[in-house]
Amino acid sequence: MRVTNQSTYEAIKYHLAQRADDLVKANEIVASGKRINKLSDDPIGLVQVLSLRESLANIEQLGRNVSTAKNWLDGGETAIGSVKEIITDMKTLAIQMANGTLGANERAGAAAQVEDALEEIVSLANTQVNGQYIFAGTKTDTKPFEIVRDGSGNPTGVTYSGNDTPFTIKIGKNTTLEAGHDGEAVFGDGTTWGIFKTLLDFKNALETNNVAGIEQAMDDLDTDLDHMISTTSAIGTKGVRLDVKQKILEDLKLTYTERRSQLEDADILEAISDVKTRETAYQAALASSAKVMRMSLVDYL
Repeated sequence: MRVTNQSTYEAIKYHLAQRADDLVKANEIVASGKRINKLSDDPIGLVQVLSLRESLANIEQLGRNVSTAKNWLDGGETAIGSVKEIITDMKTLAIQMANGTLGANERAGAAAQVEDALEEIVSLANTQVNGQYIFAGTKTDTKPFEIVRDGSGNPTGVTYSGNDTPFTIKIGKNTTLEAGHDGEAVFGDGTTWGIFKTLLDFKNALETNNVAGIEQAMDDLDTDLDHMISTTSAIGTKGVRLDVKQKILEDLKLTYTERRSQLEDADILEAISDVKTRETAYQAALASSAKVMRMSLVDYL
């Protein structure tokens, strides 16, 4: 059976198209550095790569969450550390003012220092991290503490506008961590307990020359300091937990990245060699096709 010239031509065209397609694919691999560029390159491998990409995206998000949580905890620890220093200074002042050799004038003059300390601690209790209040519970966009003053401008209390639900951040698939704080639980409400009430009572005792009240303030300041130390310890424990979580995420990211690279990335030297091989094959196909086409034309003469 004689093979027609049309059939020969179609076979040559198909063969050249195949070699050209092989060359294009080889060049794509070199240009992208990837062994898999589309589904047809490796369907099973691509599914695995897409799964790994999703896992890496989740890990990176959790990593950002952990960093945010660490910033919040660091901000809280720094603020409370400053509060502890102020409480210590106030304890020293209370000891001095309880001295029987001092009179009403000296004690009344010291009251201004206590008011300054109150204002400074309120400012620390309104600490923000990236524009969000860390001692406001979940009401992170609300300034939590305000000093209440009478008509003469004297402080009479401190109000709390946050809530009692600490702000949490997701650090695992089903795990969250309290990075923010219920400010009232940390500092008190300024009217019935906490460091604000202690300072207000201390100030009043100084202004009224009440030595017994000053001595009570000394005991209350010790209680407040112990509370701040306990709060700092809890923050430190959370910080250690975040450090462990961060290390786990970094290890997972490295493992998944290496696995994705093994599936997806091309061996560049091998890919370049493949391009050369396919270029040679394509040129050979062109040359042989030209010869065949010339022979078929001779058949007509």
